[in-house]
Amino acid sequence: MKYLYFISLLLCAAPSLAADTLVFTCERSENNYTETYQLKVMTTSKNQKAKVFVDDRDLDRVSELGQQTVKSILIDEYTVLISMESQFPPESFDGFQYGAGSVSTMIAINRPTGQLRKVQTVKGGILSATLGEGKKIYQEQCTAFTKP
Repeated sequence: MKYLYFISLLLCAAPSLAADTLVFTCERSENNYTETYQLKVMTTSKNQKAKVFVDDRDLDRVSELGQQTVKSILIDEYTVLISMESQFPPESFDGFQYGAGSVSTMIAINRPTGQLRKVQTVKGGILSATLGEGKKIYQEQCTAFTKP
């Protein structure tokens, strides 16, 4: 009887331990430029960190060019919310010296419509000099990939 209880407990807990993967094909357009990319969101168990990939590139990255971290992912029936932070060291480019910079990104995907809305806040660094300091809002269209 003790084993039957353990097996039923394991079967009830198994769905919460399994990782879910959502895959979207997204298209962004700016001026005369259009880009299509794959956005993959992988949730995991409580012991593992959820992951986000763009064209199979992990968005959690660290290099000499800076650090980008996926802070949180929330998924429900209608929405996917992703929060990310990026930090960039001071750099010199084309004879100009730029200080350290950061970008905070919030992404919301409306699952039924596929509309992606991205809000980025740029502070300092070369991005502030080229894109401008402050908040930028982008909208893109995505289609969810469904398994056959």
